[in-house]
Amino acid sequence: MSAQRVSVGGIEVDTRHFINGVRVSSPTTFEDRSPLDWSLKLADVSRGGAGEADAAISAAIAAFPAWAALSSDERQIYLYRLADLIDANVERIATVECLDMGMLEESLRLRVIGRGARNFRAYADLAANYHARQWDSNTTHNTVLRMPAGPTVVITPWNAPFMLSTWKCAPALAAGNTVVLKPAEWSPLSCSLLMDLVSEADFPPGVFNVVQGLGEEVGAALVSDPRVRRISFTGSPETGRRIGVAAAKNLVPFTAELGGKGPFIVFADADLDAAVEKAALMYDDAGQVCLAGTRLIVEDSVRDEFLARFTVATERHVLGDSRDPKTTISPLIHPDHLARVEGFVERAIGAGDHVVFGGTRLRDDGLWFTPTLIEPHSNDADIVQHEVFGPVLTLQTFSSEQEAVDLANSTPYGLSALIFTSVRERADRVGEAIRAGTIWVNSFLIRDLTAPFGGTGVSGIGREGGDYALDFYSDLKTYQVKEGTTNG
Repeated sequence: MSAQRVSVGGIEVDTRHFINGVRVSSPTTFEDRSPLDWSLKLADVSRGGAGEADAAISAAIAAFPAWAALSSDERQIYLYRLADLIDANVERIATVECLDMGMLEESLRLRVIGRGARNFRAYADLAANYHARQWDSNTTHNTVLRMPAGPTVVITPWNAPFMLSTWKCAPALAAGNTVVLKPAEWSPLSCSLLMDLVSEADFPPGVFNVVQGLGEEVGAALVSDPRVRRISFTGSPETGRRIGVAAAKNLVPFTAELGGKGPFIVFADADLDAAVEKAALMYDDAGQVCLAGTRLIVEDSVRDEFLARFTVATERHVLGDSRDPKTTISPLIHPDHLARVEGFVERAIGAGDHVVFGGTRLRDDGLWFTPTLIEPHSNDADIVQHEVFGPVLTLQTFSSEQEAVDLANSTPYGLSALIFTSVRERADRVGEAIRAGTIWVNSFLIRDLTAPFGGTGVSGIGREGGDYALDFYSDLKTYQVKEGTTNG
């Protein structure tokens, strides 16, 4: 095995970029380590820069005319072929992503990786079955047509890297665009496996490319290139702002999902057992889930009962090796991220917030942080107003429906919200009043791929999902034909 291919959990992974249908190495590399054991170096990964960004975008530009000229049915064949290959390689991809990112292997194997195949099939079907809007007005017959927008840059986060890459790249490809994917440097390996499958699916060279490296280096070069016609990003608001500035300079449409601080509202009439069960799930993946309801907002009359049951449910969690089926909470992704989470808790304690339970590392030689619940001294507290992205929840109470809504809407975020109540009318009133892109009532993380997905405020710009994504990755054209025009 060459130095450019490494064994990760017994699975061979290429550490090079994938540009114009071939593997390309860089003279420099960056280190990739496993959150399950930080002493374990998984790979030295090719570290791209301006040169690799230029090569990948040039390849995407060259491949764009022929890919865009294919019909949706013809592109569907490629996307279906790739989806079938993902299904056939779920075990391999799950093994690598578990070691690289730390997510529970069982969850990856049974739920997360397979979603990547569903993404490709769903968008292939949506594009092939598109029904253009048509109408008559002012003596003309009008049709709205989609035109492929052009080379697209997709930058994905380190949590669920494989699934989230497919979530963005599938609609871009289905719409007729060519893609340059830049995975997060903390978990790049499963996206390299995706490129192996792209090659096996016999995609035309340059249609789907991957460039690895640091955000401030190759990422910055990709998003600032004036030849790019679409940019999609998931990550922090700080990085999103920088990418947005680069996109604006070149007048490039830009969509961004930038995290959340979701309210989890529990009314006194709710099924408390169901609410507690879902609340305990907010610690899954070590809290590294943007959609999680991290602010528990509980009606004051049931606060004590909810807390007692929630404490018991949380104590059932098992922190351990993500490859062990008994483990329910994985480690955090990186020592820097662990330090960030610890910093939030330390500042909360210093500000006078009450740690109900948790608040410490599991041990000094690992990246596990204990499930933590904090009662803030004020709604303006740092721990309430900013995304921690770790296993840290807050607990607040309310005495009226309006107070619950006010607390829910009191942060700059607006990605998701959860409402637990047995009264449909109340759910409808509160759901309508909360500013968030997705609201679940008595449920969590049930997704319909045709529904719009995105946030308000600092949670992001634009919407993905279904035809909303396909419209974003297209230029829309109104085609008007004067009445009486006939075939010659």
